[in-house]
Amino acid sequence: MPRTNAPPNSPSPVSLAITEGLTQLEALHATAVEASAQRPPSLPSPSMTLTADSALVSPPAPLDVQVRTWDHAHILQTYGRLPVVMERGAGALLWDVNGKRYVDLESGGRAGAALGHAHPAIAAALAEQAAKLLYLSNDFYQPNAARLAMELAKTTECGRVFFQNSGAEANECAIKLARKWAKREHGPACVEIITAEKSFHGRTLATITATGQPKYQAGYEPLPEGFRYVPFNDADTLEAAMGPNTAAVMLEPILGESGCFPATLEFMHAARRLCDQHGALLILDEVQTGYGRTGRFWAYEHYGIQPDIVTLAKALGGGLPMGACFAREEVASAFVPGDHGCTFGGNPASSATALASLRVMREENLVAEAERKGDLLQALLHGVNDRLGCFSDIRGKGLMAGVDLREPVAAQVLLAALEGGVIVSASGSHTLRLLPALTIPDAILEEGIALVEQAITSVLTPTPDSLA
Repeated sequence: MPRTNAPPNSPSPVSLAITEGLTQLEALHATAVEASAQRPPSLPSPSMTLTADSALVSPPAPLDVQVRTWDHAHILQTYGRLPVVMERGAGALLWDVNGKRYVDLESGGRAGAALGHAHPAIAAALAEQAAKLLYLSNDFYQPNAARLAMELAKTTECGRVFFQNSGAEANECAIKLARKWAKREHGPACVEIITAEKSFHGRTLATITATGQPKYQAGYEPLPEGFRYVPFNDADTLEAAMGPNTAAVMLEPILGESGCFPATLEFMHAARRLCDQHGALLILDEVQTGYGRTGRFWAYEHYGIQPDIVTLAKALGGGLPMGACFAREEVASAFVPGDHGCTFGGNPASSATALASLRVMREENLVAEAERKGDLLQALLHGVNDRLGCFSDIRGKGLMAGVDLREPVAAQVLLAALEGGVIVSASGSHTLRLLPALTIPDAILEEGIALVEQAITSVLTPTPDSLA
C-alpha cells in the first residue's frame, strides 16, 4: 500500500505540497512559514545577515528560487511545473542550476528532444544558420524549407507539406484542409470530423474540440461545431458514426497523452476501409509518434496503411519549434494561395536544424535503433515488474512506453523519481509515460529504469511510522 510518511530522501515538502494543489509560490511560502515557526524566536533567521549597524539584510535568493519567483509573478500560470530549474543538457542527461544530474526519460518533456540535448550536429547547424539568416517570411523562397520538404516527401505518400511551429498548428491545418477538400468534393454540409475518446490533438480552440477529453474543453464553450467522438479501438462504433457528412476521421496511432495506448491492427484497417467507403479522409496525428519514435519513421507503417493527411511536430525541428501537415497531392490541391499561412512556419533556423536532425537519423540508423532500444526498454520494465509486481499493464512501441501502476501513486512516483535523479511523466493517477531520446545509450537507459524502480520502491514500501 502507499506510504503515508516520507523517508529521509523522499520528495521535499514543497514538491509534496504542489501535488496537493498548491502553486509553487504558495508551497514555498507555506514551508518557509513552517520552518520559521520552528526556530527559536530570539535568534535571527539563518536566511538573514547582521550588518555593521545591526540591520537585518536578506542575501540574494538562490537562482532556482529567483527563477520560480519570477515565473509565478509574471508568467500565466497554465503549467504544473516540476520543482526544478534546468540549466543544460547533453544527450539523455540534464543538469539543474545547482549542478544535480538527471537521466532524462522524457526527451526534454513530451518527446521534444528526440535526438537528445545539445547534439553537436544540430548545434553546428543552428550556429551556421544563425550567422546567415534566422528569419524570413514566406513571401520569399528559401533553400532550407524547400530541401527539407523534398527529403521528408521521400518518407510518405503524403508528398505535399505545410510547415508551422507546433503540433496544434499542424492539426489545425489538417482540420481546415480536410473541410476545404470535403466541401469541394461532397458539398457544403460535409464538415464532420470524427475523433477518438481519450485522444489529444492540441490546445487551439479547434484542436481541443477535436480532443476527445472534456477536461480540456471545459470553460471554453461555445466550442466549434462538427466534431464527433467514438471509443478508441472500437471499429463497430466508428462504422455507425460515419455518414454522408463525414469529412474525415482523425486518429492517433498511439494515444500519447492518455498513456501510450496503441491502436489495434483491426481498428486501423477498419478506419482506412471505412474512409474509402464513405469518401472521407483518414488523418493520422503523428505529432508524438512520428520521426522514428516507435521503431518506424511513421507509426502508421506498423499497420500497413497510408493516410490521406498526416501531422508531425515534437521531434521534427531537432529541438526548435516546428510542425508539419502532410497531404496527398489530390487533397493538398484544396488549398490555394491565401487559404492558410504561418509567419514563422518553415523558418530558416528551424528548417536547418530539422535537416541536420534528419541527416543524423539516417547516418546513425536511429529508426532501427529505436526498435532495438524499445525491446530493451520493454524487457527492463518487465524486469521491474517481476521484482516488484507493481504494474498492471506495460505497453507501447519502440521508445514510447506506458506502464500502469497497481496503486494510484503516479504523481508520488514522478516526484520521487525526480528527487532520485530521473525524469518521467505521469498520465492520471496510475500511469507513467517514458519517451527517452532515440540516441540514449543502453547503459543510460538501464540506469534510468533502475532509478525509476528505486522511486517506485520508496513510494510503495511502508515505513515504520506508516505502520504504527
